[in-house]
Amino acid sequence: MKKMTMVFVVIACMWAGAAGAAGLDPAVQAKVDAQIKAIQGWAANPAVVAAVKAQNTSSPADFDAMTQDKWAGLSVLDPFVRGFAKNDAATFLKSQKTDVVAEVFVSAADGRKVAFLSKTSGWSHKGKPKHDVPMGGKTWQGAIEVDESSGVQSVQVAVPVMDGSKPIGSLVVGLAIAKLK
Repeated sequence: MKKMTMVFVVIACMWAGAAGAAGLDPAVQAKVDAQIKAIQGWAANPAVVAAVKAQNTSSPADFDAMTQDKWAGLSVLDPFVRGFAKNDAATFLKSQKTDVVAEVFVSAADGRKVAFLSKTSGWSHKGKPKHDVPMGGKTWQGAIEVDESSGVQSVQVAVPVMDGSKPIGSLVVGLAIAKLK
């Protein structure tokens, strides 16, 4: 009997998790959809496209030496980290930020960072849907979660950065749920 109860509890938890991740309240989802339209415009901004193209063409040597463990150990004040928040693409993204935006980051084709508003938890997002789906030319939306980088309950959305009709990178934005309601 215990085994059957445990199986039921596991299935119930899986169903509840899937239902919670499956969608937002329709009114909130409509606001997310409107944000995605704006974010697609950000991804097409010449400063963002140029930064991604430049990194895809030739990334600095210190990028190749960076690992997730090294990245996690870097302070937000480290010059390597600060460079991603001070470039032209980051400056543009800062100009677009509203109170709905909890985080923003741009990744090159290889998943490594190009620009952001503040240090992300991950150095590379290659192999994760938030990067891989936009690299396939499509928009991605994650589940509601408390973001590790910002500490805010949010939903992440990601769009491709395009060079003509070719995806060359991804732009991920965390949208604060409380500000969408």
